[in-house]
Amino acid sequence: MMPQNINVLIVDDHPFIIQGYKNVIKLFPDKKIEFTFFEAVDCKTGYEAVINPEVKYDIAFLDVSMPCYDEKNIQTGEDIAKLIMSEMPDCKIALLTMHSESLKVQSIIDEIDPLGLIIKNDLTFESMILALGTIIKGEKYYSDSVIKFLNNQQKEKVYVDVIDRQILHYLNKGINYDDIPLYISISSSSVKTRKENIKALLGISGCEDEELVAVAKDRGMLL
Repeated sequence: MMPQNINVLIVDDHPFIIQGYKNVIKLFPDKKIEFTFFEAVDCKTGYEAVINPEVKYDIAFLDVSMPCYDEKNIQTGEDIAKLIMSEMPDCKIALLTMHSESLKVQSIIDEIDPLGLIIKNDLTFESMILALGTIIKGEKYYSDSVIKFLNNQQKEKVYVDVIDRQILHYLNKGINYDDIPLYISISSSSVKTRKENIKALLGISGCEDEELVAVAKDRGMLL
């Protein structure tokens, strides 16, 4: 069976960061997927990569802050994201930024609503792999700082990451938390810690897992 090829556009004004992303993506554990990379190093080359592409991109990782392209009024990675949304609406967009300020996070969500929003200080090898796998499946990935901001801002809805949602999914299926590591790559102690953190977020600390699942289901948190 031929591997699935995914065309990835990476736009960042630091070549060593681009290389770092590529090195991590190449280690993606699903070997049925191959990646072809395309690069741009500022708003000008990012604009050209979208307007005159060699291929249709499947995923785009875009740095928010880069040297602008005044001639075309492309000032940031957000502008490139909007261009991709117009030219390649099927492309999955992830924006990466050093700025964790609440106004910037909210602005990106309101204006772009990208599939991925990652604060660079949150990035680790594991989180980059998790982000990539989540985005490939067409699901949203927000890094830890983004989730924390959203939970502080929007009390009526609780945001959790993909691992937490998987834990809730298996609890809902009746799997004991000690056995969840058989299904996802996480220790039982981490499952317990995450489970208790979700209960705290929902304001139901000390409840049984059955009540946690029921409340999570009511709040739309299950996969």
